[in-house]
Amino acid sequence: MSATRYATLFSRAVLGMDAPEIQVEVHASNGLPSLAIVGLPEASVKESKDRVRSALLSCGFQLPPKRITINLAPADLPKSGSRYDLPIALGILLATGQITPRKPLEHFEWLGELGLNGEVRAIKGLIPSALQAQASGRTLICPQDNLLEAGILLGNQTVSSASVLGANHLLAICQFLADESATLEAAGPLPVNERDEFAEDLSDIRGQAQAKRVLEICASGLHSLLMIGPPGSGKSMLANRLVTLLPPLSQAQAVEVAAIHSLAGIVLHPASLYQRKFINPHHTSTTAAMVGGGSHYLKPGAISLAHESILFLDELPEFQRPVLEALREPLETHRVEIARVNQQVSFPAKALLVAAMNPSPSGFFPDDALNRCKDTPEQIARYLRKISGPLLDRIDCHLEVPPLQFEDLKGGLDPQAESSQQVRKRVVTCQAKQMARQGVLNSALTPPQLQQYAQLDQSSEVFLEKAMNRLGLSARAYHRILRVARTLADMADSQQIELPHLAEAVGYRALDKKLQGN
Repeated sequence: MSATRYATLFSRAVLGMDAPEIQVEVHASNGLPSLAIVGLPEASVKESKDRVRSALLSCGFQLPPKRITINLAPADLPKSGSRYDLPIALGILLATGQITPRKPLEHFEWLGELGLNGEVRAIKGLIPSALQAQASGRTLICPQDNLLEAGILLGNQTVSSASVLGANHLLAICQFLADESATLEAAGPLPVNERDEFAEDLSDIRGQAQAKRVLEICASGLHSLLMIGPPGSGKSMLANRLVTLLPPLSQAQAVEVAAIHSLAGIVLHPASLYQRKFINPHHTSTTAAMVGGGSHYLKPGAISLAHESILFLDELPEFQRPVLEALREPLETHRVEIARVNQQVSFPAKALLVAAMNPSPSGFFPDDALNRCKDTPEQIARYLRKISGPLLDRIDCHLEVPPLQFEDLKGGLDPQAESSQQVRKRVVTCQAKQMARQGVLNSALTPPQLQQYAQLDQSSEVFLEKAMNRLGLSARAYHRILRVARTLADMADSQQIELPHLAEAVGYRALDKKLQGN
């Protein structure tokens, strides 16, 4: 063996939704025995030296008394996680001449954490790496436990069946590399359930006819919603049923959602791949948990996990003020930008916000018939002020949810109540109209598009002007009223926004002054 040997393997880093290519360069030469990793590695990457050393010895290989340098290029990109264990171990074996490759190294990419016994363990964020490897024309070799995620991609026909291979031990991968005829297990397409089946149904809800209509409005135009009502009025139940009214995800949307969950270490079950998700963070969640972050490995937060789905914030005033304020920009831009000293990442965050709250600290309306509200006006105003005006301004519909009456509760389920499937059919039809007319849903209409597709006649303009002056609504609220009115017109199969549509849309902003303590 020559005094100096060199090997290069390809891998992938994690940088938000991107997976930039990493070249793992291993150089072995004579000199004082050492094993060094360079290329801006974080602590978790530096620890791979000990894992790799033990894995090699456990598999019967040697760590020769050489000066071994491992460079993770490009050197200016921070590297974190244990995903580089596998390419580092293979690079050492190649550079020290312990295995001779019988397959072209430039055709493969390698990802995987090594156990001390040589076991190849699962990693986070496989899906973005698999997509990028496929785009580069290479085959990805990954832990066998990650093949389920690759199978999700195959179920969507996003990658070819031969582009992702898996193994559960370092020895199996070494044999695959050293034997031209050796193979590894390939990811196979998984049966995907595209049926719109949910454990809950809209028909489960007793009464609340107005609230059910608002759910259909929000589903038809993807409008955000704030529900205000006493405990037990069904706010959480209504929010949970909204997800059953939305059409299933498209293939592209399903892959993107699966990729976001993969970065968070969550593997979606194939049966729920096309279903919209219902993300319900606790009110004690931190800003990082809500919008994403982390010290080294930047993970997506709840609003990104709810991408193309529903983000439900129950007990809205109980969330910390900075957490709620951090949602303002993502609700407008549908993206989360996270900046750190040495990196900046971006996550999709096109979530449908649904929030619920009580009307007072005690939970009841001030005019409660049973006089259960014991709070003073000052206490109620202070409670409502926990939610900033700019955040409320970004919510399309505000709805008072009244307490259920005894007549609604007694007896069984109403056989005449509409099911989620019946309402969802109307929602799909309404959304198809919007996409055919303007290419986006009504909630995404820009001000120039509103001028084109949400024109008002003279009487409607006069009505809206009076309503805005009386309620003190902002320009943002004006545009949101027009978007909701456009959805109401589409639901009524009307080409133009008529006065009843506009009046109903304004009615869903009538709580603005009360919520802002005016």
